[in-house]
Amino acid sequence: MPEQRPLILVDGSTYLFRAFYALPDLKTSTGQYTGAIRGVVSMLLKLMEDYQGSPIAVVFDTAAPTFRHEIFSDYKGTRPPMQDEMAQQIQPLHDVIECMGLPLLKKDGFEADDIIGTLAVQATDAGMTTIISTSDKDMAQLVNDQVSLLDTMRDQALDRQGVEEKFGVPPELIIDYLSLMGDTSDNIPGVPKVGPKTAAKWLKQYGSLDAVLEQRHEIRGKVGENLVAAADMLPMSRELATIKCDVELDWSVDDLMPRSMDIPALTDWFNKLEFRTLLRQITASEGNPLQPEPSAAYQFICDPLTLGAWMQECRNAKELSISLQTKSGSSQRIPDCVGIGICSSPDKAAYIPIGHSDEEFRQLSTDVVLEALQSILEDEEISTIGNDLKSVINFFELHDVSIRGSMYDTRLMSYVLNSTASGGHHTAALASRHLDQTTMDGATLFGTRGNRVAPSEVKIPEAAVFMAELANVNTRVYPILRDALLVDDGNMLKVYQGIEEPVTKVLAKMERNGVSLEPTVLQNLSRELEGRIDELTTKAFEYSGEPFGLGSPKQLAEVLYDKLELPSPRKTRTGARSTSEDVLKELEDKHPLPRIALDWRAATKLKSTYSDQLWHYINPVTNRVHTTYDQANATTGRLASAGPNLQNIPIRTPDGRRIREAFIAPDGYVFVSADYSQIELRIMAHLSEDASLLSAFNDGLDIHRSTAADVFDSTYEEVAEDQRRDAKAVNFGLIYGISAFGLARNLGIERGDAQGIINRYFEHYPGVRQYMDNTKAKAHDLGYVETMFGRRIYLDEINSRHVPRRQAAERLAINAPMQGSAADIIKLATVAADEFLTSSGIDAKMVLHVHDEIVFEVVEDSLEELKSGVVKSMESAADISVALVVDVGVGKNWSEAH
Repeated sequence: MPEQRPLILVDGSTYLFRAFYALPDLKTSTGQYTGAIRGVVSMLLKLMEDYQGSPIAVVFDTAAPTFRHEIFSDYKGTRPPMQDEMAQQIQPLHDVIECMGLPLLKKDGFEADDIIGTLAVQATDAGMTTIISTSDKDMAQLVNDQVSLLDTMRDQALDRQGVEEKFGVPPELIIDYLSLMGDTSDNIPGVPKVGPKTAAKWLKQYGSLDAVLEQRHEIRGKVGENLVAAADMLPMSRELATIKCDVELDWSVDDLMPRSMDIPALTDWFNKLEFRTLLRQITASEGNPLQPEPSAAYQFICDPLTLGAWMQECRNAKELSISLQTKSGSSQRIPDCVGIGICSSPDKAAYIPIGHSDEEFRQLSTDVVLEALQSILEDEEISTIGNDLKSVINFFELHDVSIRGSMYDTRLMSYVLNSTASGGHHTAALASRHLDQTTMDGATLFGTRGNRVAPSEVKIPEAAVFMAELANVNTRVYPILRDALLVDDGNMLKVYQGIEEPVTKVLAKMERNGVSLEPTVLQNLSRELEGRIDELTTKAFEYSGEPFGLGSPKQLAEVLYDKLELPSPRKTRTGARSTSEDVLKELEDKHPLPRIALDWRAATKLKSTYSDQLWHYINPVTNRVHTTYDQANATTGRLASAGPNLQNIPIRTPDGRRIREAFIAPDGYVFVSADYSQIELRIMAHLSEDASLLSAFNDGLDIHRSTAADVFDSTYEEVAEDQRRDAKAVNFGLIYGISAFGLARNLGIERGDAQGIINRYFEHYPGVRQYMDNTKAKAHDLGYVETMFGRRIYLDEINSRHVPRRQAAERLAINAPMQGSAADIIKLATVAADEFLTSSGIDAKMVLHVHDEIVFEVVEDSLEELKSGVVKSMESAADISVALVVDVGVGKNWSEAH
């Protein structure tokens, strides 16, 4: 083996546990848990890439007892049994690792640490450098001039100096250090109340564990008494903590050279585990881009006669599956089309090249293709199938061609079926999930970020296979999805056909409408924010006494917790001291710097995300901004938007409202903002059937004032403003499943007082408590909850043994039916409002859609007619037990109207 290539020894058991607890409970569509497998395999692929040619071995514990159990029968006795979700991932992970060509090592009677230690010693004796990939602190005892540690999850490497900096002692004293502290996870007894600092201090002072024991009677205080009491156990603790480095193994370092990956076997495994991204990674890394065998016959259409024959087949089949490729980055009003994939039967598909630079083949003109497709798309008897049909609608509408038949958007059908499905809802994921088929990888044609190939530059035969296959897959997938949506009386199909399909066309129209934007408003705000950011930076440096990276969580943590010695409330998942927004708010009353950091972040984000960027999205042809709405993004059915994202512009801050001032109505027009009032609370009243809550809404009371009167034992008229504010936090907090701890933090009160408020709330609104309990119980039983309209929201971690994840899923179970029902209602209202606009003929259009709000642009002469019609449409969009109320605002810009 070449000496310059280090031996890599991977602590597979530790990484399995780390990946399991660090990643969500990912599952395949068949229910196989995959999160830990994905995490470990990703780490291994990264190591193989970083250390090409190095021998890499992955070492695991076995389930058998080890020699340490003979020394101490209670060794690891406090550990709970391995969770089933983890256990079922072990054998698949081992199989995948072996398919990757990596030696997988394990030996009954010994831990992975002992095998790693033995191999590290062998490598050192052979003059090799060894890198141990682990996050286990015990391994620090193995570090020497030729052995180092690498924690890939934290991107942290430790050599001799690094060990001493991290633990306060050199590698030679790590065993003594561990013996003094003990290890609760392994049930190794140490000295009670002795932590890392005390252990390091004693070892620095006395030089070794033996010396500490000799001088134990000189150490004062309770900790000295604990040392004396634990003295007899410490030799055993040291023996348990010592990694055995002379295990008799059936292999040596020379046996650890990597083999070639078994690509066919890995492909089977990654398809089974639904690891599409990893599949692309391993096939590309092998220099063998994935080119699957087509599941149908594909051809490309280059003449009108063939095109006409295909159109006739679509008429006969009464369906057309279509995939569209346009030029990326086009700033034109109507994007140029490169080509169109079409299909009408499972056994064949075709591609119509239009805008390729490839001169080897004849190409039809856009006009000829549009004329042929128009006769199909505008036939109400012919269904259109595709994945993300909204983009298809927009392209053809801009060419004055409308889709008039039924639409089967496989992306939305899959989303309605299970919004949380692993792998998403794009065509390739659906092929893998429902057809057990791996489609051609688009990255092999178009490249990846930073190395993109324009679609027009791709050769026509290659594009034909890719685009025709997309159309063909959707043809074969859509009946599978349709049948799946038909279960349980077809409620899910009703969600698709009654909500998602109709709103698709309205959202497409909104995208084409766009909205006017005044760039000077944003540019002026950017200059103001830049000045404020500079002022905040200067203040921060004054308080810290030196310049530092205010945008660096690590450097900010060092200033807050080391230099200013503020308390560190909690750590991040990686163990770093947190500087999250919640943490900084907790520290506000202890020093000015946390507030400065929060203001700096808010100003920086607003500038970089909005005031510097939004005006760049103005289309040079329309002079308007055209965002794209995503129906298949949020778990609960809410819309998202991108290019630009208009959903998260802050509204409660003056600067956020300044951003909205830049969205303007043209001369002679005004904006009308129609926003549902407290819709989720109204849905809560409907779902819970709580008499007091229903009465408050139906009597037209201020719900927060009414709640305050009940919770704080006051009359409705005498409720103070701060009581109403606290009641509002309770009302909205409870629909998000807030705990007493969370409410206490929000209100700045003691946890016991917060629990008292929650208890009084449920005393007055027992129906809400009953609804929450019933909903959680149903979620645990079924694994999902439903909106009023039958939309299912699956909760993958509702029965997780990982308590924080299960509790998070339970909170989602409470909120999802309300948020999801609100999303369904606003979509129904959007369709109803569009029908009103169409039938009324008034000069108005929908231009923005943000959560529970729709913004219209209307000619001033028709303002009152629009307001009346929109309010009626939205308030009658759903029939629930309390009135839906729509607040309407009018203005020349979005801020004025809202």
